[in-house]
Amino acid sequence: MNDRHERLCTAFEGSRRIESGELAQVALKTKQVIDGGEHAPVIIFDDVTSEPIEVDFRGTAEDVLRRLEERPIEGAHGAALDQPDGEAPRRVGRPKLGVVAREVTLLPRHWDWLNSQRGGASVALRKLVEEARHVNQGRDRVRQSQEAAYRFMSVLAGNQPGFEEATRALFATNPDRFDELVEPWPADVRDHARKLATVALRGPGC
Repeated sequence: MNDRHERLCTAFEGSRRIESGELAQVALKTKQVIDGGEHAPVIIFDDVTSEPIEVDFRGTAEDVLRRLEERPIEGAHGAALDQPDGEAPRRVGRPKLGVVAREVTLLPRHWDWLNSQRGGASVALRKLVEEARHVNQGRDRVRQSQEAAYRFMSVLAGNQPGFEEATRALFATNPDRFDELVEPWPADVRDHARKLATVALRGPGC
């Protein structure tokens, strides 16, 4: 199986969890449910971001897998990384090191400071980004957990009792209140929401 489809995801048919795992595995299981005549909405969620993943279920299982293999390679958050049709891959930057050139807009004083640093603007910017990533790593993980849980809950639990209060508990990092409010929800929805919210409510070390 192509590495591009090793991203983890979870499929739901209504409020029932169909399958969790790698995209190809989940897509095949989901196709079986669809072909079985289920009429509840079917959605596949990315396990990191809770963004929906679109899969073309037409034809046979082999057709579904083939289309997954042919789709553009995706980044960590589902963004396509391929180039437009007919356009040669970009050679700007230092591709062997994974360095990519993109436009950055700064004020003149910012450029003056960056250019005065040892190694120049590019080296200084990379150092600043790495330092910020290190300092904010825990905070970023909490934010990502909150956003993923909220995105999932908005789709499958928006009509559940206590949804708004559970959302407030999520962003207030109140785990006991959150667990209390989601307890009456359908089991699969409740458990997946709790899983997504683990880092937000219990801390980055969980």
